[in-house]
Amino acid sequence: MPISPQEFLKKYGFDEDDEERDHSLRNNAMEHARHLKRPHAGTPHDWEEWERFKKEHPDQVEDDDD
Repeated sequence: MPISPQEFLKKYGFDEDDEERDHSLRNNAMEHARHLKRPHAGTPHDWEEWERFKKEHPDQVEDDDD
């Protein structure tokens, strides 16, 4: 008789009570705001705004990995 994935995880000790990552829109937006990186797309105005922000707040922007 097959067991459910949750029962399997619990049986073999993988079902720990770790807090799952919050995938809500609000949490994702907050994470994005905390870790500012170079945008992937946007209008020329978005890029001008990004360059201006980088100059004004260099300590708040993560380095480009490109």
